[in-house]
Amino acid sequence: MSIKVNWDAFGIATSLACAIHCAILPLVLTSLPLFGVEIIENRWFEYLMIGIAFCVGSYALYHGRKKHHHSWLPLVLFSIGMVFLVTKMIFHALQLWLLVPAVILIVTAHFLNYKLCRVHNHAHADDCSHESVI
Repeated sequence: MSIKVNWDAFGIATSLACAIHCAILPLVLTSLPLFGVEIIENRWFEYLMIGIAFCVGSYALYHGRKKHHHSWLPLVLFSIGMVFLVTKMIFHALQLWLLVPAVILIVTAHFLNYKLCRVHNHAHADDCSHESVI
């Protein structure tokens, strides 16, 4: 049995999970440190989330560029968004100012990649399936 994965949808979900973690989790789960759980300000967890978003996003966007639309724009937008994410980790006081454009750029890159892959129409559709098999 093979499982088909839509990497753009997975990338968008990962980016949104990161945004939810960064924006909502601190507001809702402020009592976690009382129980010894330090997920809110845990830098390793933050870097792990950024790393996962980078790996999934890079693969999805590179696959779309190489196999479908050949446009660098989604990768450029994604890269700028990732720079904002890493920068927010360095300049913690600017976290919310950097997080919003980062998430907007990353989600826009995945959405644009998704749209470009769907618009791209060519004769060799057999070897150009958007979904990959795991």
